[in-house]
Amino acid sequence: MKKLIRLFIITLVLYSCSGGQKISNDIITVSISPFKYFVETIGGSDFRVNVMVPAGADPHIYEPAPGQIAALRRSVAFISDGYLGFEITWLDRFYETNSRMIKLSLGENIDLIEAEEHRAGDHSEGADPHFWISPGSAKIIAESVKSLLISLKPDSSDKYERNYRILADTIDYYDKKAVSLFSDYQGKSFMIFHPALGYLSRDYGINQVAVEQEGKEPTPSTMKELIDVARKENIRIILIQKGFDVKNAGAIASEIGAELYEIDPLDENWPQTVSDILNAIHKSLEKSRADY
Repeated sequence: MKKLIRLFIITLVLYSCSGGQKISNDIITVSISPFKYFVETIGGSDFRVNVMVPAGADPHIYEPAPGQIAALRRSVAFISDGYLGFEITWLDRFYETNSRMIKLSLGENIDLIEAEEHRAGDHSEGADPHFWISPGSAKIIAESVKSLLISLKPDSSDKYERNYRILADTIDYYDKKAVSLFSDYQGKSFMIFHPALGYLSRDYGINQVAVEQEGKEPTPSTMKELIDVARKENIRIILIQKGFDVKNAGAIASEIGAELYEIDPLDENWPQTVSDILNAIHKSLEKSRADY
């Protein structure tokens, strides 16, 4: 009941305060922290970034804070993923709060993993939303953000182009690193609690086995199937996302003698995050092979 009341109050604030704030041409709102990295890396100090779900927050129980709403009302643009679960609840309300914002949905230009291939209850029925983690998709994100920033401040287009090229080189480095790390493991499997690495798996020829089923805890029969898969694939490491309940992943790890390894796909330091994830997957695959 308290959550419903809080939701009603937040919604009332969003609607009652819409339209009366002056737009600032240097405030951009983004859905999640990784998108902040792309804006700041390309735009330098030209823009202030308002993050709706900051690093360390749980997007599944997200509720906007007053400061975020205030910055939203003044934002010149909103950069969304387009397929995150919390966006299904909040995005239309955000747009109504500030109808003058330019809207950029990054998923529109991505080769998406559609719903029939990715079914998690906290996401929209459209597609797997975790595309930013794969370097191939990150290059497209960078291009989209660059185009947006140029449209907002055309006089700075040369700077944004230069910064974009530097960022593109960084992304290419991690693309090559992924190719190198996984070239000997094509078709091999790693296990993760929440299915957040589908694009990495698809783009680099490896297989993600997720513990979470349709956003719900696995049933006893599913747990048995997962344990059987883990044994067949000789999985020695199970990846867990920061902030998630690890009970079921821990139960599988205990049953097969594996360890849990934490990753944080929502951290705003994209290069470090991707490097850590690539290394974690490679360590898992390497250990599975070594222990045979």
